[in-house]
Amino acid sequence: MLTAARLGASALAGLLLAAGAAAPALADTPAPSPVTPPAALYGKGDPSYDGVWRQSLALTALASAKVVPAASTVSWLTGQQCADGGWPSFRADAAAACDPKTEDSNATAVAVQALTALGGHQDAVAKGVAWLKANQNADGTWSYNPGGPGGADSTGLAVSALTAAHADPAQVAKAGRSALDGLAGFQLGCAAPAAERGGYVYQPGADAKANGLATGPAALAAAGGALPVATTDRVDAAPAALACPAGGAAAGVPAAQSAEAASAHLVGQLNANGQHLMLTTPGAEPAPDLNATSWAVLSLVRAGHPHQAAGAADWLAGNGYAWAAKGKNGTDPAAAAALLLVAQAAKLDPYNFGGTNLVQLLVDSGPKPLSLPSAAASAASANPDGTAAPGSGITDGEDNGGFSPIWLVGTGLVVGIGGGLMITPTLWGRLAAAAAGTPAKDDGQQ
Repeated sequence: MLTAARLGASALAGLLLAAGAAAPALADTPAPSPVTPPAALYGKGDPSYDGVWRQSLALTALASAKVVPAASTVSWLTGQQCADGGWPSFRADAAAACDPKTEDSNATAVAVQALTALGGHQDAVAKGVAWLKANQNADGTWSYNPGGPGGADSTGLAVSALTAAHADPAQVAKAGRSALDGLAGFQLGCAAPAAERGGYVYQPGADAKANGLATGPAALAAAGGALPVATTDRVDAAPAALACPAGGAAAGVPAAQSAEAASAHLVGQLNANGQHLMLTTPGAEPAPDLNATSWAVLSLVRAGHPHQAAGAADWLAGNGYAWAAKGKNGTDPAAAAALLLVAQAAKLDPYNFGGTNLVQLLVDSGPKPLSLPSAAASAASANPDGTAAPGSGITDGEDNGGFSPIWLVGTGLVVGIGGGLMITPTLWGRLAAAAAGTPAKDDGQQ
């Protein structure tokens, strides 16, 4: 069994994204030989567990930045789709038939959102949506791989994919339970302690607690959001916490209050932790979680609370460079894409995000794009200190210690965990369970 002492940053980055790698992948068995990434793929790391995930996020983020990617990057993603419409985490031989058991709802959900954002791929999108509908659980949820109990993150991602593809989640149902009904089953209501209310758990249970990695994607979906998240000029009051009358019956969260309750929970957690969320690695001290913080920003902006997301967005600007650019294999395209999506949503300058040109950082991690935004368009950025065009200003670590000029938040700088990908919460739950010596209880990984 994997021990806590062996849970380093590189293990975290790989195992948290391991599609279908339940207990056997966490045991003391020889590691498989690394797979060399195809030339069309963003990033230099082994794509076995995150190829489709990171490619989809990279393409979504670049589309939001008006970058036209190389045709090979898009054809690689569409070529990974299985005949039945789903996507696995990665398949080295796209000509070989897929094993349906290894198809991945998270990869499918982000691929659908990427191809929708790019436009012109309606057939692939429609097949992906059909796969999601066919593999919905009877309680309205989705599991990571087909056939297992649903997870909040997988269900949230699937709901966002349906939203992006204009397939109403309220009308996508199994056994009378819609996708929104399934999502609601993970949200904590008045029966939970006050600090937990509105948050989402990995899976329901008597001792389940709200978790940032589960809450972010679920909250974005509950707010009717999908990737990329559109910016907004709204500056609403702080989100209203779930109202729980004293002595009242412990009920679930009403659908109309779901996004507000989730937003209130996230704001409370961000305020309590210096404008970032925390990740607790089994056997290690808690560490800042840049991935969960990114999802929190996106969900808060979508829910109409950009003002409450501003501090976390600025914290990411001051602390995200190492996460995105200094991983084991250089630039982590999923992390760089996460920050670029945050910058776009929070109306920060993606060409000078805490000193880093996120657009160029992500562009340089893959094949040369077909076209970039014009220098004139980039120069129109609201930040006069921006680099004005792709091709400059990537910076190095010591140049990236300050906050962006858009927002000034009095919070201390904390070193982020290294090697973190824009991971999905379900697999963190599996890793934690394995490290504790308990069976993994999420998304069908037996």
